[in-house]
Amino acid sequence: MSVERKIDSRGSSGRRGAPSLVAMLGLLGLLASPIRAQSLNARVAAVQDGRVRMSFAARPGVCGNGRNISVHRSNRDWESDCAHGPVRVVLTRRDGKVVEVDTYVGGHWRAASDARDLGTVSAPDAANYLVSLRMKGAVFPATLADSVTIWPRLLDVARDASVRSSVRRDAVFWLGQAAGEAATKDLVALADSSDRDVQEAAVFALSQLHDGAGVPDLIEIARTHPDPEVRRKAMFWLGQSHDPRALALFEEILAGKGNR
Repeated sequence: MSVERKIDSRGSSGRRGAPSLVAMLGLLGLLASPIRAQSLNARVAAVQDGRVRMSFAARPGVCGNGRNISVHRSNRDWESDCAHGPVRVVLTRRDGKVVEVDTYVGGHWRAASDARDLGTVSAPDAANYLVSLRMKGAVFPATLADSVTIWPRLLDVARDASVRSSVRRDAVFWLGQAAGEAATKDLVALADSSDRDVQEAAVFALSQLHDGAGVPDLIEIARTHPDPEVRRKAMFWLGQSHDPRALALFEEILAGKGNR
């Protein structure tokens, strides 16, 4: 759409009833997000075979030195020397499809004429695009993006039975990391899925929730889950938790065996 009318200093085109500059800018703002996301997908798709680079802002706490990546909370007495972004992603495309995803934080790109560099892109758009790939290696960088609530998209991937188990397993793990206690019910539901890998990933994610938030559900899984291997995994992670509630469960189980 092109605008051919001249805009005067008062924000009017000089025609009665014509939209003001403010209104037009507001409309463009509403359209900006889908246009950006569509543009990112199209820009990547323009490379049939080869490598595509993109960079985007990292969420707070994410830092790296190029290869090594860490996520940590701030500390008033200590600060890491690693760079707080940007996240750098390289997509390898073959026959019009992404076949590999490499992720870095910090550092700088080497000069390479065979890679298409998209420059700095919107972090939310990058995260949504990466999750939409539904492939191994694409979930992790999506969780590093700034200004985006990613866990609902991860839950969609984890629930999608058409997605490879390894990708769903990654989604479950990062779901637990991204959503924390808010995802507890969803993780418990995933522990009852039909995919053993997803079940075990859900059990592990519950064990990683802060302040023992997943311990009650792990205890319930250890007691009642129909799959003995999943129960065993729950018992293992309960043992690693050193939580008094877990110790009470072990005492109860051992006392029951001793009374046989």
